[in-house]
Amino acid sequence: MKQSTSEKQDLSRGLKNRHVQLLAIGGAIGTGLFLGSGRSIHLAGPSILFSYIITGIICFFIMRALGELLLTNLNYHSFVDFVYDYLGSGAAFITGWTYWFCWVSVAMADVTAAGLYIQYWFPSIPQWVPSLIVLVVLLIMNLTAVKLFGEMEFWFALIKVVAILALIIIGTFMIIKGFSTDTGVSSFSNLWSHGGWFPNGISGFILSFQMVVFAFAGIELVGLTAGETENPESVIPKAINNIPIRIIIFYIGALAVIMSIYPWNSINPDKSPFVQVFAAVGIAAAASIVNFVVLTSAASACNSGIFSTSRMIFSLAKENNAPESMKKLTNNKVPANATVFSAAVILISIILNYVMPEGVFVLITSISTFCFIFIWAIIIICHLKYRKANPELAAKSKFKMPLYPIINYVILTFFAFVIIVLAFNEETRIALFVTPVWFIVLGIIYKVVKSK
Repeated sequence: MKQSTSEKQDLSRGLKNRHVQLLAIGGAIGTGLFLGSGRSIHLAGPSILFSYIITGIICFFIMRALGELLLTNLNYHSFVDFVYDYLGSGAAFITGWTYWFCWVSVAMADVTAAGLYIQYWFPSIPQWVPSLIVLVVLLIMNLTAVKLFGEMEFWFALIKVVAILALIIIGTFMIIKGFSTDTGVSSFSNLWSHGGWFPNGISGFILSFQMVVFAFAGIELVGLTAGETENPESVIPKAINNIPIRIIIFYIGALAVIMSIYPWNSINPDKSPFVQVFAAVGIAAAASIVNFVVLTSAASACNSGIFSTSRMIFSLAKENNAPESMKKLTNNKVPANATVFSAAVILISIILNYVMPEGVFVLITSISTFCFIFIWAIIIICHLKYRKANPELAAKSKFKMPLYPIINYVILTFFAFVIIVLAFNEETRIALFVTPVWFIVLGIIYKVVKSK
C-alpha cells in the first residue's frame, strides 16, 4: 500500500478509549430503534427479536474480520486501505466512493430530520433554518479537531444509552408489578400469548430483515477511527468484542420490554413505542423526551456522516483516487478540504428539500442499504484474501476472527438472502435496479481518471 512519509500527512490520534467505546455504541443504535421499531414490530411481531439476534451475530463477525484486518497494519487509516492491498486500486476506488455515498445519503436524510425534530418545538420556524444551523455547527466542530468529534459522539451516544436504559429499567419495574395499561396487564407472557412468536408467519419474519439490516448500518464506523485512536491494539478489540452485549441490552432488551408492556398488535406502527411506554407511567413530556433523543440521534448520524466521508476521501486522495487537495491537513491534523466538500454535498439536501418529493429520499436510503451490504461483503472478501495470502501473519494475529473460513461464506450467503428479501419489497425493489448504475458510472470514471 502506498504510504506518505510526510508527518503532515498523518492524522492525529486524538480519539481516546471512551470516545471509541461510545462511538461503537452509537454506530449500533440508530434512529430506527426509537422511531422505526414500531413498524418493525407491526411487521414481524415478537419474532423481530430473532431478526435482531441473527443480524447482530452477523455484524459481530463482520466487525471481527474488520478488526483483524486493521490491526495487521497500524498504517491503515480505514478499510479502503486494505481493499487497495488485497483487491487492487479499482476496487478501492469503487469501495471508497460507494462508502462515501452511503454516509452522504444517511447524513442528507438525518440533517433534514434534525430540522423537523427542532420544528416540533418551534413550528413557526421554516424547517431548513434549524437544518442549516445543525449542519454548520457540526461542520465547525469537525474542522476544529478530531477530539471534538469524539466528544460530540460521546455525549450523543450517552443520551441514547440513558434513554434506552431508562426505558428498560422503568419497563421492567412495570412488568414485575403487573402494571395495567389500556391494553391489559404488563407481563412477559405478552411476548408469546398473542399469536405466538411468529404471529404473521415466516413471511413477516423474513421481510423484517430489510429494516433490521439497515438499523445496523454504521456499525463499521469504528473501522474508520483506527488511524486516529490512541492505542488502537487494545481499544479497537475491546469496542468490537463488546458489540454482542450491547446488542442484547439495547436492541433485544428494549424491544422485549416494550412488547411485554404492550402486546405487539397494540403498538401503533406510526408512533414511537418509547413514547407509549413513557406516557403509560404518567410522564407528560414523553413525546418531547423522545423527540430530544431522536434529535440527538439524527445529529449524531449527520456528525458521523461528515467525519466518515471526509476520512474516506482523505484515504482515497492518498491513493490518487480523489483530488490531491483532499489530502491536505490543518495544523490540528484534520482533512479540512475533504470535510468541507462532504458538508457541501450534504447541504444540497437542505436546498433541494423544497423541490424533491419524499419518495426520492426513500430511494436514496434504499440504495444506501444495498451499498452498505456491498461494503460489508467487500470487508469479508478482503479477510478471505488476507488469510489466504498471509498465513504466517495471520498465525501471529492476536485478534483473529473465529470460525474462519466457514463464517465468511455464511455471511456472504446471508447478504445474498437479504438482497433477495429487499427485491420482494416494492419500496426497495427499484433500488435493486438503480444501484448497478452507480457501480457502472464509478467504473467508467475510474477508467477515465486512470487513463489520464
